[in-house]
Amino acid sequence: MHEIFSQLAGLLAHLGEKPILVIPVLGAEIRVDWMTILMSWIVMALIVVVAVLLRRGLRQPVEEKPNRVQATLDALIDLLHSQLSANFSSEDLARKMFPFVSTLFLYVLVSNWLGVVPYLDSPTRDLNVTLGLALLVLFLSHTLAVRRKGIKRYLRGFIEPYPFMLPMNLVGEVAKPLSHSFRLFGNISAGGILVTVVFVKFAPIIVPPILNLVFGLFFGAIQAFVFAILAVAYINVAVES
Repeated sequence: MHEIFSQLAGLLAHLGEKPILVIPVLGAEIRVDWMTILMSWIVMALIVVVAVLLRRGLRQPVEEKPNRVQATLDALIDLLHSQLSANFSSEDLARKMFPFVSTLFLYVLVSNWLGVVPYLDSPTRDLNVTLGLALLVLFLSHTLAVRRKGIKRYLRGFIEPYPFMLPMNLVGEVAKPLSHSFRLFGNISAGGILVTVVFVKFAPIIVPPILNLVFGLFFGAIQAFVFAILAVAYINVAVES
């Protein structure tokens, strides 16, 4: 038992370590997590390559019967549209925001699934990535709010229903990207920690790969959907409230 806990402590001690590139600039240091950047570019490349391949399968006359690729894509797009766009309060906002929200969902989904591949790591296990996505949602929601409401009505919303609520409203806006990013980061990181614990505690050959597939594929899809739904909620509240 003591040996098991010693092995577990050794693995957990190096669980969050990553190779960091240090670039000296004018006496200061810029630290770059090149592994996360590389994984992020791999995710974007995978999405672009799959999109190009699927686009080639759609080259057929409009009057012909849809092929399997087109039928599958139509079903997936309809599914995404029904799950994501239905939560917007107006059809106009849903139509404009669907490309952004669906792209956000696909990026987070592929990022979560990338951790299943041996020797590859999920970019969403880095808080900088999830916080960056959450800040993007926050910036977009407030930009749309200003465009739809006007600057005066937008600023007046921070002192509603009473002026003394201004500090609380500001804290609430700051808390949105924090909770948005930490939820995704925590859930994806927890999967890696659990797999590490099982690796030491149980059979290191059969159980960890199966558990990694469950967390990577099933829970990864759920977390991507939750992240996209929260983005829809934040945008909808900022624009329509």
